[in-house]
Amino acid sequence: MKRGLVAATVVLMVVSLAACGGGSGSASATTSAAPPPVNNVQPVIVDAGPLVNGQPVGDEDILFTTVTVCIPGTGTCQSIDHIAVDTGSTGLRILASQLTLSLPISTNATGPIGNCIQYADNTYQWGPVAKADVKMAGEVASAVPIQVVGAANFPDPPEDCTAGGTAAQTVSDLGANGILGVGLFRQDCGLACASTASPPAIYFSCPSSGCSITSVSLTEQLQNPVWMFPQDNNGLVIILPQIAASGAISVSGSMLFGIGTQSNNTLGSAQAQASDGFGNFTTTFNGTKYSSSFIDSGSNALFFLDSATTGLPDCSPRSEAPGFYCPASTTNFTAINSGPNPNGSATPVSVNIAFSIANAVSLSSLNSAFNNVGGENSGAFDWGLPFFYGRSVFIGIEGQSSAAGKGPYWAY
Repeated sequence: MKRGLVAATVVLMVVSLAACGGGSGSASATTSAAPPPVNNVQPVIVDAGPLVNGQPVGDEDILFTTVTVCIPGTGTCQSIDHIAVDTGSTGLRILASQLTLSLPISTNATGPIGNCIQYADNTYQWGPVAKADVKMAGEVASAVPIQVVGAANFPDPPEDCTAGGTAAQTVSDLGANGILGVGLFRQDCGLACASTASPPAIYFSCPSSGCSITSVSLTEQLQNPVWMFPQDNNGLVIILPQIAASGAISVSGSMLFGIGTQSNNTLGSAQAQASDGFGNFTTTFNGTKYSSSFIDSGSNALFFLDSATTGLPDCSPRSEAPGFYCPASTTNFTAINSGPNPNGSATPVSVNIAFSIANAVSLSSLNSAFNNVGGENSGAFDWGLPFFYGRSVFIGIEGQSSAAGKGPYWAY
């Protein structure tokens, strides 16, 4: 079957957590009524992906949703299906070929602003930053900076963006109509891109003479739409049912906005683990700690370590699943995920994880969802979409408070 690492995990994560300061003086206490609850349940689905020439082009284990975007402050809107839900990145990125609205383009003093993202599978996306009202469930985030991927009449990507990679700017390239980055962070870059001292190659100023790297304020960077909602804005939870070891043709679930803000998004027995400033935590496997591990719904397998470390044979490079594991029979493993308690205490939080790896080639090509597919990722665990089946996975957004503490954190 066709398999590949989905373009979802960012190669360069330059997020810097912003500190909040308080002023001195006195203030009188006021009370206000809590806003009335809104519909915070966004349907999600794993299926064969969008159609191109009547044929589905998605990889297996891709989580999709439908996002509505509007010209800011108007009722002129468009709903776009098969947007990949990615907890490994931040920001809404829509393929220009699927967008019929003329959204206002963000500019600075010298011209339009371009955005570049590079992924772990050596692909990239390039396009202008535009503003849109973003609607999901009953929630609305106003005037959100998003990326319009592969926009016509926009300068070609500079070499600092392409870096020898391959473009993922068509539906066939991406296997989706766009990417919804709802990871741990508010912005896709943070303080590093806001600094005028050597910002990374993520934002570009694009006058008619060509594009050059530029700094962009926090508010003008691509935003996680969830933290811009008026309510239910401290995080989200993705809920998918467990599936059989043989896989499933499709899987339906929910993405609930907010953590502990409504009766349907309480943490319950979920244990929270804070991440570091790059979204990473520690996975311990066979007594060895891997401190650069992370959870990523945008990766379509459990990518971990290498064949020499795991004892799992790789699939043949000439097979339909190069880069994946192909054991003779399904193999069971356990690992321990651990991180600091986000409530500020010194007590670490650890959770035992049981998982299985099947032969990627032998699984049915008729199915779109599998909970037991794995591949190589030297030196770390990338807990991809198979990790989400049978769990409620909470994402606490940086700087936002909940009963578990302040984000960034994971809970499950």
